[in-house]
Amino acid sequence: MKMKRILAFILALSMVFVLVACGGTKETKDNTGGKTDTKNKDWEIVVVPKDATNPWFVRMETGVKEYREETGLNVYQKGPSETDATMQAQVIQDLIAAKVDAICVVPVDPPALEPVLKEAMDAGIVVIAHEGASLQNCHYDIEAFNNEQYGAFIMDNLAEAMGGEGLYTTMVGHVTNASHNEWADGGIAHQKEKYPNMKLLEEEPRVESEDNGDVAYQRAKELLKKYPDLKGIMGTSSFDAPGVARAIQELGLVGKVFTAGTGMPSANAEILKSGVVKSLTLWDPALAGKAMIALAVKVLNGEKIENGLDLGIEGYQNLKFKEGSDKVLEGQGWIVINAENVDSFGF
Repeated sequence: MKMKRILAFILALSMVFVLVACGGTKETKDNTGGKTDTKNKDWEIVVVPKDATNPWFVRMETGVKEYREETGLNVYQKGPSETDATMQAQVIQDLIAAKVDAICVVPVDPPALEPVLKEAMDAGIVVIAHEGASLQNCHYDIEAFNNEQYGAFIMDNLAEAMGGEGLYTTMVGHVTNASHNEWADGGIAHQKEKYPNMKLLEEEPRVESEDNGDVAYQRAKELLKKYPDLKGIMGTSSFDAPGVARAIQELGLVGKVFTAGTGMPSANAEILKSGVVKSLTLWDPALAGKAMIALAVKVLNGEKIENGLDLGIEGYQNLKFKEGSDKVLEGQGWIVINAENVDSFGF
C-alpha cells in the first residue's frame, strides 16, 4: 500500500512538470489584461466600428481581413447595423460574455460607452480605441494624427477655396462625437489665428448631420437659405462635404459657396472632378484598423508603449503621446484627395 502511494505521488509530480514545461494554459493573464505567454496565437481580437454598413467602416474591415491573412491571428470586425451607441454597447457586452482577448472600438458616443468598456477591462480584456481620445476606460486610444492639427488642415483647404474671407460654419456628425468636435474646434482656432477675414456664424456655429448625407444636404440647404451671406461649411463626417456639395449644386451656388471636409475617394470622385469641391481630406480606415490591432497585440505581449512606437504600418511608424496624455497616441496619417489624385487610391 505504501508503495502505491509513493507511485501515485510520483505520477502527480510528473503531470505538474509536464504542464509547466508546456507553458501552462492558454488563458494565463497578468492583472493588466496582458497575456504572460507572448507566443499565444489563439488570441481573439475584435474591431467594433460605429456602423458595420458605413462605407468608411467597410473599408476598415478590409484592413482587418488583411491583417488576419498576414499574421494568422484570429481577428475580425463586428459592429452594429447602424450608428447607435446603445447597439454598439450591446455588441461589446456580447464580446465580454464571449471572453475575447481584445476589443478595438471606434466609439459612437464615448461617455455612453464608458460603463461597458470598464466591464471589459475589469474582465481582463485589452481595450484599444480609435477616434475616442476622451475615453477613460481604455488602455490606449490611437489617432491617425493630432485632432486639432487635422482640423486646422481641413480649415486650410476651406480657406483656400473661400479665398481666405467670408462667413462660414462647422458641421459634425454628432455633437457627442469627440473627434469631430476636436477637428471643428481646431479648425476654428486656426481660422482665428491665420484667416482674420473669415468669420464664424455666431447664430449657428456648429450644426449636426447625424452622419447622414441626406441630413447634411437638408441642413446645408436650410443654412444657405437662412443666411444668404454664408460662404463656407467645414465638414467633419465623411457624409458632410458630399451632402453640402449637393445643396450647393441644387441652389446654383457653385463657385459662390464652398465646402471642405473628410471623404472617401471613390464616393467623391464626381464632385471633385466637377469642381464643386476642390479637395477633401482623410486617413485610410483600413490602416487605422490594422494599427488598432497591432497596438492590441503589443499590449497583449506586455511590450512597453512609449514615444516613437513603430507599428510597422504607414502613418503609424512614429507614434507620439498627445501632450499631457499617457493614453492617446498620435500618428501622421492624413492625406489630401483632389481631382488629380482621386482615382489613385483604389478605394
